[in-house]
Amino acid sequence: MSENLAATAPVPVLARTAGLIRWIERRPGAAFGGFLAVHFVVWTVLPALLYANLPLDLIEALVYGREWQLGYDKLPPLPWWLIEAVHRVFDADIAYYATAQIAVLVAIALVFALARPLVGTTGALLAILIADGLHYFQYTAVKFNHDVIQLPFWALAGYAFHAALRRGGLGSWCLLGFAMGGALWAKYFVVVLAVPYALFMLFDRQARRALTTPGPWLALCVALIVAAPHIVWLFQSDFLPLAYASHRAAPARGWFDHVLHPAVFFGSQIFFLLPSFLIAAPMFWRPEGKISLVQPFDRRIVTLLAFGPGLTTIALAAMTGRGAVAMWGYPLWLFLGVWLVMAARAAFDTARLARIIGAWAIVFMIFVLAFIINYLVLPPLDHRYRAVLFPGDRLGQALTARFHDATCQSPDCTSLRYVIGSMWDGGNLAHYSKDQPQVLIDGLPARAPWIDLDDLRDKGAMLVWTQGYPHQVPAAFAAIAPGAELGQPFDLPMRRGNGSVHVGWAILKPR
Repeated sequence: MSENLAATAPVPVLARTAGLIRWIERRPGAAFGGFLAVHFVVWTVLPALLYANLPLDLIEALVYGREWQLGYDKLPPLPWWLIEAVHRVFDADIAYYATAQIAVLVAIALVFALARPLVGTTGALLAILIADGLHYFQYTAVKFNHDVIQLPFWALAGYAFHAALRRGGLGSWCLLGFAMGGALWAKYFVVVLAVPYALFMLFDRQARRALTTPGPWLALCVALIVAAPHIVWLFQSDFLPLAYASHRAAPARGWFDHVLHPAVFFGSQIFFLLPSFLIAAPMFWRPEGKISLVQPFDRRIVTLLAFGPGLTTIALAAMTGRGAVAMWGYPLWLFLGVWLVMAARAAFDTARLARIIGAWAIVFMIFVLAFIINYLVLPPLDHRYRAVLFPGDRLGQALTARFHDATCQSPDCTSLRYVIGSMWDGGNLAHYSKDQPQVLIDGLPARAPWIDLDDLRDKGAMLVWTQGYPHQVPAAFAAIAPGAELGQPFDLPMRRGNGSVHVGWAILKPR
């Protein structure tokens, strides 16, 4: 074994890693458990230590989630409900980051469960290490949002789809329906998941046989039942959130956008996949003619899972000419590692296994170091604005105290019940204030229809803005809160590094 590894690592490294590699060879399932533990601890603790303020996605979740609506003006409600539940149970920032990692690890575990009977436990472990090269599952997955909550539903859909086509049990079809319905609650991007699955069942001769069984139709019924409350809300709201989705996708300006936009999206995904390709590269170096035992039908299903949603996204961008946001790639490549392991023609001997694990460790440490440098080392040096260093706690304390000072006429003073501000400014004030007020987002009742404007005027409100002219109430805020008394602007230093936030504020006193 030492001779095999000698070409790939210095002797001191061999002395420290040879035992670990041997252990992984003997117990790949336990190694997978260790991987899950390391991934969870590192990517839960790092943001808890280095994020001085909650990021926008979590501030937004806490603004929306507390209202428990079936739908909102931007996106489906599931991740916002989950964060609100976590807030009520734990009320600790680290719990939000742990929730994100739980979603990631559930998805990873489901991919592992699909891969294990196809490529063995060691092959399944390597498939996971390859997929983990994507920043979607590491650096950027610490911010729990709609992209992150998609991951377990998409992974469950792939696992259930394979199981349903191979074994045909109604339970697997029900699981597929649940995954599809749940994915709609997560994000409307589910369309690029459902379309290739349906097309595969139509055009693959072996898969098409399932259409003559109750399974696919049961899956469709379950998906509709799971998604029904939100679908009804969408019809009642005239599909309000789709305007936000349309706004996020760059419009088509001419025929060239039908080529440019899909090409840009494709290029962004290839760039993001480079670390995964680096991890997978040793599998394809000097292949030894390994005979694959994977059945052709399994291979076709995994090929669909690995590439179908991504190709569908690119095809839709080409047909519509609309831009596709690079971060929409979050769930697209969950099964790419499985496909690469199946495609590899090399045996996983000790030396090759060491190279793959070593490549993954390098990529993992690069992501960790980049995170530490970005949020700890660079803030005093580059003067770049970072939302997670925003002084939200001081903002909440300062403006809550000013509201109490201006409105309390007795020991039984009224708490701050309402904030008028942007999602970021108002959301930070609301979350970090001990009074936990509601937010009238952007001063627009249409964005927060659950707020009773008469009650807002009866109870009073704090107006806050950090953009524009601090000595003048923004027009939208003034329109909804006429008579608000302008306060003296003040500055708050950022939580780490240089820079400060200029705070404009006004008080609408209780009526």
